[in-house]
Amino acid sequence: MGRFVQHHPGVARDQLIVGGDARSANRLREVKRILWAVLGLNLLVAFAKLLYGAMTGSLGMQADGFHSLFDGVSNVVGLIGLRMAAAPPDDDHPYGHKKYETLAAAAIGAMLVATCVYLLWNSYGHWLGGIRPQVTPLSFGVMGVTLAINYGVMRWERRKGMELRSELLLADAKHTASDILTSFSVIGGLVAVRLGYPILDPIVAVVIAAIIARTAVVVLSESARSLTDMARLDSDEVRRVVMENKAIRECHGVRTRGLPSHIFVDLSVDVDPGMSVAKAHELAHQAEHSIKEHFDGVAEVIVHVEPDGHP
Repeated sequence: MGRFVQHHPGVARDQLIVGGDARSANRLREVKRILWAVLGLNLLVAFAKLLYGAMTGSLGMQADGFHSLFDGVSNVVGLIGLRMAAAPPDDDHPYGHKKYETLAAAAIGAMLVATCVYLLWNSYGHWLGGIRPQVTPLSFGVMGVTLAINYGVMRWERRKGMELRSELLLADAKHTASDILTSFSVIGGLVAVRLGYPILDPIVAVVIAAIIARTAVVVLSESARSLTDMARLDSDEVRRVVMENKAIRECHGVRTRGLPSHIFVDLSVDVDPGMSVAKAHELAHQAEHSIKEHFDGVAEVIVHVEPDGHP
């Protein structure tokens, strides 16, 4: 979406809205398709760990299975967030509902924090109770296969998240990465038990919990950037792009906000006071087009056109 606002002596304010809804809708459909696929894979991994953990009495594998099941819950949260984000602008939300995707990403960050607390609590239980999982060759086989699936999911989500500029997919990729670390802690615990050092199991888990906590901070920090309307583009770079048009005498008041995939830009340009409304209107279009061509993810540009020298 782009909007033109003309400020000219004796001329009323004019607005022009240029649509970009089709591109946004296609992006949301692609993100939802990926999340549905990831949800299915997460459930497959979870039930494999839970089933074999129950068969062997391995509390460690069962705990990791519940952790993977928890990932499925985060996928459901993401799908709900996307459904809400896809709603068109209305009277209560004139800028749209895109930040519901950010809220879903923040929810995943909160789940990472919960995962960290869970691991620390589980490690404390291991330390006090000396939980000793039953270790068999198949235990390593199940963990290895599920680890490979999670690694593939993480790489896919990360790549598509960068391609689609989706905070939600990138957050979920970080969550999946935490699953990989958790699985390594389980495998490390199994190896430690086989070698006669069960005390290493809770120690490894504490280290993994610290890494997950750092990931949670990264996810929540990125969500906070969107929710607090931090600047998304370099204002000097935006000004440079606009000033490439020699008919524009000055560019100032540059403001940007929004999501990485849905950025709003607001700026003012000074033009020749004798310029016609039609010519000023065309210059505003050109400035909007230049910004959208130069920067990815720009959804709407508001250009305020003012006569040069106007206070």
